[in-house]
Amino acid sequence: MAVDLTPSPDVAELARRTAGFVRDVVIPVEEANDGVARTEEIRATLQSGAKEAGIFAPHVGAAYGGHGLDMRGRAAVFEEAGYSLLGPLALNIAAPDEGNMHMLEAIATDEQKERYLRPLAAGEIRSCFAMTEPAPGAGSDPGALATTATRVPGGWRIDGHKWFITGADGAGFAICMARTSGRPGETGGATMFLVDADNPGMKPVRHIDTLDESLYGGHIELVFDNCVVPDEAVLGEVDEGFRYAQVRLAPARMTHCMRWLGIARRAQDIAVARAAERELFGSRLGELGMVQQLIADSEIDIAAARGLILRACWELDQGRSASQSTSIAKTFCAEAIWRVVDRAVQICGSLGISGDLLLGRFLREVRPFRIYDGPSETHRWAIARRVLRRHDAQVAG
Repeated sequence: MAVDLTPSPDVAELARRTAGFVRDVVIPVEEANDGVARTEEIRATLQSGAKEAGIFAPHVGAAYGGHGLDMRGRAAVFEEAGYSLLGPLALNIAAPDEGNMHMLEAIATDEQKERYLRPLAAGEIRSCFAMTEPAPGAGSDPGALATTATRVPGGWRIDGHKWFITGADGAGFAICMARTSGRPGETGGATMFLVDADNPGMKPVRHIDTLDESLYGGHIELVFDNCVVPDEAVLGEVDEGFRYAQVRLAPARMTHCMRWLGIARRAQDIAVARAAERELFGSRLGELGMVQQLIADSEIDIAAARGLILRACWELDQGRSASQSTSIAKTFCAEAIWRVVDRAVQICGSLGISGDLLLGRFLREVRPFRIYDGPSETHRWAIARRVLRRHDAQVAG
């Protein structure tokens, strides 16, 4: 089957309009705020502008105000949005809301969609995904899930400890993963629950101080203590949470890659502009061979990352699991994007590490991507296991 990576005319036009909006509207706000949207006023203003431009929430279906883009369509548009740290927030495609919308649209009941998805897609509320736990709980190994949900009359009682829950500060609700059967270390027995922010059993503990700051709502530590929710709060089916998580996980890895690829392009553009105008040693910086190598290597990384993203997205659009392709793409992109931004800092020299450019902010923001959504080491382990299983199957066959 041929792999067609060319965006449709409609998608190409949407990407073009997104690029113009990010350049003209978002980047000035980003530069005025050091790349961090710290107030609801900034979020509301940017999202209002995106709605007026007709580019808001492009990933959700038309019934929820979006364009219903498939994964390859998202790749083109999300990359353009990601050209600014605040672009994804403006379009309502930032993590974790974007991944939560994708999952709610796929598995929520009609009532849950009206209560949670519709206002989330409209930007009226935000959300978070409460999965990660302090050691020895769930992190790189989801099977270590220790938070429990126990049946009580009319519903469930959730008890557990979560941290690094992105966007939890100010979120209207959480999607909480809790164990409803089995023990930590077992790969089954998890269930997803929709927990409203005003539930007294879900308590924020603190903002965790982290290298990155641009993801809206911070990274929060939460405690679930006698958090009682009704039966209608179950998202999907009981004990099927890990299976449903795959609906969110692989696409969310790719949308992270798409957004950060936009920042890599931005860093490269800044570096190239500097190399073209800076003169020293009797010539332009860009005419020096070592600088040309840095520029060329970044172009290679950007092109390779985009190709891997599109290949994985094509598989997802075909209804495949794309586990291997998404692991490969995520691992490569996380490291390649870091390399591109790091080279840009080097080319710009003292200016690159100053506050006069946002390259230092970009560097801090992209570094954690090599850890969240699966550390590079975990993905390499999984990639190698799949290769060895394939070899064993071929030998046995």
